[in-house]
Amino acid sequence: MNMEITLNFQPGQIVSLEHDDTKLYAEVIQVVISRHLCWVRPLLLLVKSSEPPLINDLREASDLLWPLDLFQPALDTEVISILSQVLAKEPKPEIDSPTKQLLHQFIHEVWQAYKKQSTG
Repeated sequence: MNMEITLNFQPGQIVSLEHDDTKLYAEVIQVVISRHLCWVRPLLLLVKSSEPPLINDLREASDLLWPLDLFQPALDTEVISILSQVLAKEPKPEIDSPTKQLLHQFIHEVWQAYKKQSTG
C-alpha cells in the first residue's frame, strides 16, 4: 500500500479494510499521522461469501483507532450502491448481538493477521 495515499485520507472519506471474504467500510474521522493511526467510524461490514452478499449495518458501532496502513480508499462506485442500501434505512438504536459478534470476530482476525505480518 502506498504510504502517500493513506497519509492523504481526508475526514469524511470512506475507506475499506478487507480480510478473507469480509470487508469493512468506514468513514475517516481523523488521521493521526504522528502515530500512523486512522480514527474511523464503521459504516458496514460486507460478507461476500454469502449469497447474496450480506450487508451488516455498523453505524451504531464504536469508532476504531487503527494502523493507517490497514486501510485503503474505497472506490466511489463500490461504495455508493452498498451505502445507499444501508443509508436508506434508519440506523438501529443499537447494534444487534450477531452483528456485534461478527464485527468483534472480524477485528480480532484482522488484528491477529496484522500482528503476524508486522512481526514478520
